[in-house]
Amino acid sequence: MRSTVRCSLVVQIISATNTLIGVLLMALLGGIGGGVTRDVLVNEVPGALTNPAYITLCLAAGIVGYFIAFKEGQLFREGLFQFMTSFSLPWYAIAGAQRGVTVGLPVLAVLLLAVVGPTAGRYYIDISSGVPPKQFIRSEWFVGIALLTGAIWVICDAVGLGTWTSVVIAFAIGFALRVLALYRGWEEPLAKEPTGVYQHSDGRPLLGRKLQGKSVREMRDLGLVVPDPESK
Repeated sequence: MRSTVRCSLVVQIISATNTLIGVLLMALLGGIGGGVTRDVLVNEVPGALTNPAYITLCLAAGIVGYFIAFKEGQLFREGLFQFMTSFSLPWYAIAGAQRGVTVGLPVLAVLLLAVVGPTAGRYYIDISSGVPPKQFIRSEWFVGIALLTGAIWVICDAVGLGTWTSVVIAFAIGFALRVLALYRGWEEPLAKEPTGVYQHSDGRPLLGRKLQGKSVREMRDLGLVVPDPESK
């Protein structure tokens, strides 16, 4: 028996909303949610409200995702989605850190904006879809890499490396670590639980994330359909 895997965020969105309007609203949440939250925190008018390109691109992406979500090539779409999120994560982290420095915030607040920018949109999508937010479940250092990218940019900027040099260094490190974390299955450590609290089974395939060794409960928390080992 093979596992049926629905990893795509677009599939998650469509399954949760069932309407085209719902899908477009989710696309807006994911596309501009982080930037809007970041700008509101520093008491500025969000760029998405002054430049129509942001909303237009989000709606266009939502429509494309709606039409391709259930077609053949699920693994390709999942790989493309993971690549694009890996590409955008460090950019948004750097933009958040830059905004914090520009408005004169202390270092900890700057790092907070570096995390909020690339992760808040996903938080809104997960909450609206009725699933645990990615920030609070085991994942491939989603929040940690955003924080690290922001910290690297802050250090580079503080030592006077220049705007573009700082951006290139921070982006290269953040993007490389995110891709490696996805490819190698590097994940945040779980809180330690007593032995025997839940069972692990062996032999699960690696499908873009490190599944072998996970418990049935962890697999279900990730939204994966796992066959009952006793039914074999």
